[in-house]
Amino acid sequence: MDNFTFYSPTFFDFGREAELHVAELIRRFGGSKVLIHYGGGSIKKSGLYDRVIGCLDEEGVPYVELGGVKPNPRSGLVYQGIELCRKEGVDFILAVGGGSAIDSAKAIAAGSVYDGDFLDFYHGRADVEKALPVGTILTIAAAGSEGSPNTVITDEKTLIKKGASGDVLRPKFSILNPELTCTLPPYQTAAGATDIMIHVCERYFSNTSEVEITDRLCEGILKTVIYETPRILENPNHYEARANLMWAGMLAHNNVCGVGREQDWASHNIEHELSAIYDVTHGAGLAVVAPLWMRHVLKKNPGKLVDFATRVWEIPLDETNPEATALQGIEAFEAFLKSIGMPGSFEEIGAKKEDIERMVDKLFRNSDTQGNYVKLTREDVIEIYKSAVKGS
Repeated sequence: MDNFTFYSPTFFDFGREAELHVAELIRRFGGSKVLIHYGGGSIKKSGLYDRVIGCLDEEGVPYVELGGVKPNPRSGLVYQGIELCRKEGVDFILAVGGGSAIDSAKAIAAGSVYDGDFLDFYHGRADVEKALPVGTILTIAAAGSEGSPNTVITDEKTLIKKGASGDVLRPKFSILNPELTCTLPPYQTAAGATDIMIHVCERYFSNTSEVEITDRLCEGILKTVIYETPRILENPNHYEARANLMWAGMLAHNNVCGVGREQDWASHNIEHELSAIYDVTHGAGLAVVAPLWMRHVLKKNPGKLVDFATRVWEIPLDETNPEATALQGIEAFEAFLKSIGMPGSFEEIGAKKEDIERMVDKLFRNSDTQGNYVKLTREDVIEIYKSAVKGS
């Protein structure tokens, strides 16, 4: 196990009607004027918006609003949020929604107290050292941004989708009521579950040895998602299944299962180019990319793929041909993704073969390789993208 530091200060309020504590929590963590940041009309249709506003009004917490967050959040709305925070003297940001709303809120939080362009953080030109405090009310189990120091934004001018990170971006509090996820369409639930699984896989597929504790944490989360997702799709109002999936999403990405080990992140980087150009749902894009990444690296580094097969999918080890066992694990993963309604090809997500060179150019603009489990070259990524095209 490698040396590491780990800092996770977020206060979690988990359970039914937890959103009714929002005003109290904002006050507890120093907020006196709040920006409420959210997406479209779903929180208004569900009644969540009215409950949040009612709590703030009852407790006399002043607020301004900025809606309009879309999946794969864009830079334009972040600039609007920064301007609004400065104009209104906002000192706390409340993100209500999924990972896109939370990531956008974190970008606003960092940009509001920074003299330069907030995109400096996403292009590696500056470190995130200060930010307004952020709280969250989560409405989908997926991105894990409710407990992480990470945020991903697409630059609208260049369509480059990049992440930034800093411990000051970890939410001060996160409200997690599994009931708020019960109205999600099945496709979004499944895409969220896929995102959770790949967050774990990016950490699990590692060349670091003797990391049994984080291996087992990763495997436990993966097996939980495999068990709970079909139960939710069969019964969307299954509270306990929703609760387990929601907590799995947080654990998958607050890095408790990634400390002390080299991490990969090639699948995420490859997928970011798809969602930046085509605006595909992130989890759906990962459902296409991640199994193809596994197939590509199998010949070069089968070790953890064998563990993935035997420990997660419970496939008996063929000691005479461990690669065959690993391949069965990949096939089991692909079958699971298909069973929950996830896509498996470019055609299913609207991606085009003719854009492959463009995506690879963007991906490798500042680097020679991608990932760590197997360091992928430009040619490797082209092959992975091409393998997503039917008939290739």
